[in-house]
Amino acid sequence: MYSIRPLQQHDNAEIAQVIRDVSKEYGLAPESGFAVADPILDDLYQVYSQPFSHYWIIEDEHGRVVGGGGLSPLKGDASIVEIQKMYFLPELRGLGFAKLLLENAFQFAKEVGFESCYLETTKDLWQAIKLYEKLGFEHLPHPKGNTGHSHACEIWMLKVL
Repeated sequence: MYSIRPLQQHDNAEIAQVIRDVSKEYGLAPESGFAVADPILDDLYQVYSQPFSHYWIIEDEHGRVVGGGGLSPLKGDASIVEIQKMYFLPELRGLGFAKLLLENAFQFAKEVGFESCYLETTKDLWQAIKLYEKLGFEHLPHPKGNTGHSHACEIWMLKVL
């Protein structure tokens, strides 16, 4: 049994570890510029408690964090919201939580006035890309904003809400 809830400050260490573990599993090395290298990784609560930002935690029946994902205004273009740091441990994959979390993100984005969602990813995460396409994200020819990951993430996608 899993549940989704908003990120709380005491979740910082656990969700940071999930992101590190999944990044390692997929070969997303910090020195390559992926999210695992973000200086904010160990204090996501501070980042996602800002206006127009939100992060959801997925926990198991024992209260253990097994995944999460969020959104925040895109650096360099605050008219767009960026889907960020969606990472799930293997036990959570294939159960529909990525779709549910993205649907929550779309609803939140609409409620706070955004008209589109942006994300950056890498071809190594092809299963996620298939889901993004299914949910209406379109591929872009170049990155938007200033995420700091554009050199590592070669796939850029946008969904109009």
